[in-house]
Amino acid sequence: MTTVVFTHGTGVREPHLTTLLAHVTSGLAEVAPRARLVAYPWGGTHGAVLAAGGASIPEPPGAGTGRGAASPDDGADEAEQWARLYDDPLAELAAAAAGTAPGAVPPGAAFPDERPRALLLDLAAHGEPLTDPLGPGLPEQAAQLAREPLLAPAARALDPEALAQMLGRALTAAVVRTALDADRPVQADGDTRDAAAAALAVRLGAPPAGTGRGPLLRAASRPLVRLGSRYAVRRRRALTDAAHPAAGDILTYLARGDAVRRDLRDLVTGLRPPVVLLGHSLGGVICLDTLISGPLPGVELLVTVGSQGPFLYETGALPSLVHPDPLPDHVPPWLNLYDRRDLLGYAAGLLFPGRAQDVATDSRQPFPVAHSAYWTDPAVYRALGERLP
Repeated sequence: MTTVVFTHGTGVREPHLTTLLAHVTSGLAEVAPRARLVAYPWGGTHGAVLAAGGASIPEPPGAGTGRGAASPDDGADEAEQWARLYDDPLAELAAAAAGTAPGAVPPGAAFPDERPRALLLDLAAHGEPLTDPLGPGLPEQAAQLAREPLLAPAARALDPEALAQMLGRALTAAVVRTALDADRPVQADGDTRDAAAAALAVRLGAPPAGTGRGPLLRAASRPLVRLGSRYAVRRRRALTDAAHPAAGDILTYLARGDAVRRDLRDLVTGLRPPVVLLGHSLGGVICLDTLISGPLPGVELLVTVGSQGPFLYETGALPSLVHPDPLPDHVPPWLNLYDRRDLLGYAAGLLFPGRAQDVATDSRQPFPVAHSAYWTDPAVYRALGERLP
């Protein structure tokens, strides 16, 4: 009788572990009715915990007195609005344009968007360094904004000064977004951003103002859109409570994984062969590391599902093996399954030719659901059943 030792992934604790094991047991019984499933519930013993009850989590802005308290932050709304613009620099223009209807323009009169388009094109042509502290790309963003179809309806809905301020914010957000996408290592602070937005607003038709954080600077730094980071900041404790088992498990294992591997080795040593190690996500990393670190008699197959082992090996973060060192000869055949939509599942075949076999699955679920959908996917169990000793 083959024994399959199942090693769960990050963040799995009771009562969810029992539910997961029921799915795996049922699926395994369909393809290998004589196989026996044994669980390695390492999370309960070695998983991450907030030992001090979350003392490391700061209070949100304006939380009042107490540990880590800050004074009320009247910039919270502003930061939230800018976060929305970084996500979509055209969000304000779209909101303004949505409430307008086509209107007749008197003969000989200029269209409302003619002057702002001309100013944007002039800005694109001259490439003035108004946003250099934020990052490159202002001329390209100005030229693109000049061609934006939303500009015409937004110009009909807004007065020229409000439109200029909105365009200044859109360009500022677009430059910041470009810098974020390029992983620029240093980002500007809020004052630098606001000054750039105000300077662009003047360049695009808003009246100039005095120095300092005057009326124009305040107006230019206050987007009209909502949503963004404020919800996450205010709910940081709840979000950390929900996420820390998963993220903490990874960090804890990479820093102190010896005990996890030792207990898995002790469990397998007491089992009658043949034994298969089946690991999901970080569980696959644990199984791979354990096998690489020394021979484990009786284990005839390693199966990893949605695992980061290949990625950690290629990046030099796998504790037991550094690229380009090959797998030791004592590591048994390796079956690696990953869903093409699972951003946490990686391929091993090209890194370990002749030693690891990849099988790509498709649960038809988007990420992150795809990372947990393996255990309801019949293709996973078929691939496992075909290779069990």
